[in-house]
Amino acid sequence: MKLLSWNVNGLRAVLKKGFLKWLDKENPDVLCIQETRAQPDQLGKEVLEHDNYHSYWASSSVKRGYSGVATFSKEEPIKVEEGLGIEKFDQEGRILMTEFKKFVLFNVYFPNGKANSDRLNFKLEFYDAFLKKIDGLKKKGKKIVFCGDVNTAHKPIDLTHPKNNEKISGFLPIERKWIDRVVDHGYLDSLREFHPEPELYSWWDLKTRARDRNVGWRIDYIFAQKELSKNLKDAFLMPEVMGSDHCPTGIIFDFS
Repeated sequence: MKLLSWNVNGLRAVLKKGFLKWLDKENPDVLCIQETRAQPDQLGKEVLEHDNYHSYWASSSVKRGYSGVATFSKEEPIKVEEGLGIEKFDQEGRILMTEFKKFVLFNVYFPNGKANSDRLNFKLEFYDAFLKKIDGLKKKGKKIVFCGDVNTAHKPIDLTHPKNNEKISGFLPIERKWIDRVVDHGYLDSLREFHPEPELYSWWDLKTRARDRNVGWRIDYIFAQKELSKNLKDAFLMPEVMGSDHCPTGIIFDFS
């Protein structure tokens, strides 16, 4: 089973850059995209009614062209749920849960805390509410996988200039400690299970053409519950895939 996750930085923009051809070529079993910046009524049938996929959408109800996530799945989920059940978070269209036979998948576009202290606090509250949500499901016997743009680099190895960014949201100690908690609670950073090496990034600043020099941050993740480690066969980044300031990340499961 191949699962891909990608912050597309605007679905309507990436559609003009060959997104559907890329999807058909990669042929994942599940694709999670973040920062769609689109409501379904702004998209065509070729996206909403793709021949190979069921698609599910969460969009911002407070501002059009903002935030948003979508999940494409070949297999029809047992259950689909939008949000966390907390209005201030859910109105931004940041979470989709799709439950399958083997695991429960969360597609998440975590908030960015760089704008001001209020947004940083919003981000931290979102982090805590999300971890509480997945821990609650785990206690009920569900196997959890979550993916998306976490908007934080976990360790110094996960960005080019860690020292210069220690006081910048996205690499603040308090943000990084939350990812420590995620790991302590029994979720694996799938990429690091296979790739401990440095210079693996998923986001590059467009204005400075940072991608050309691979001056980046790894802020996009796929976490899998430890109990799924025996099924996890590979994890990878796809920096060769253009069209966004982020690149896709992926994992391969074997449930045979």
